[in-house]
Amino acid sequence: MVRGFESTWWTQISSSTKLRVARLLKAHGLKGAIKLELYTDSPNERFVKGAEFELQVPEDSPWFGKTIKVSELKWFNSSPVLFIEDVNDRTVAESLIKAILLVEQPLGVSPQEPDAWYDHQLAGLKVIREGQEIGSVARVDHRPAQDLLAIKTETGEVLLPFVKAFVPRVDVDAGLIEITPPGGLFEEIPEPVEEAASDAN
Repeated sequence: MVRGFESTWWTQISSSTKLRVARLLKAHGLKGAIKLELYTDSPNERFVKGAEFELQVPEDSPWFGKTIKVSELKWFNSSPVLFIEDVNDRTVAESLIKAILLVEQPLGVSPQEPDAWYDHQLAGLKVIREGQEIGSVARVDHRPAQDLLAIKTETGEVLLPFVKAFVPRVDVDAGLIEITPPGGLFEEIPEPVEEAASDAN
């Protein structure tokens, strides 16, 4: 989701979709623990004991087609570390590194947090600027600093920071978002007359 950001893996299965909730980064210690890169705002709710996750891994991985179950989530120096059932040593943990953890999510369910949406809810929404439709949301790019809306327009794709100042309204039911982008993002700003004349001289 974004503004909160559990992100969608773009394979939909009937009435559900798969969400990326974390990536396994590196082994932590000798007992099979693994550091996480989180893609969810609710790790303590997602990673409860017994929670099960599908794995997105290469087809030649020994973990391809398998699932894992959470034993425990701990925090070390503000970093999340996951303990997994039946992963009890560093060697096994290292075989899971770079795996993406997936959960299935019904398409009709929205995040509980206010001002948060799943990626698949935003893709395809009409983009309205000053009352005029200027394009549609192609996808959401999740960057370290902030989320970006990739907006498809007649002249190409524009990346707009997904912040309240630039996207004051999201109405999934109405199928649209309203934007107030900074000047120059969707069009060229003409040079001041004096500056243009100076350049000509």
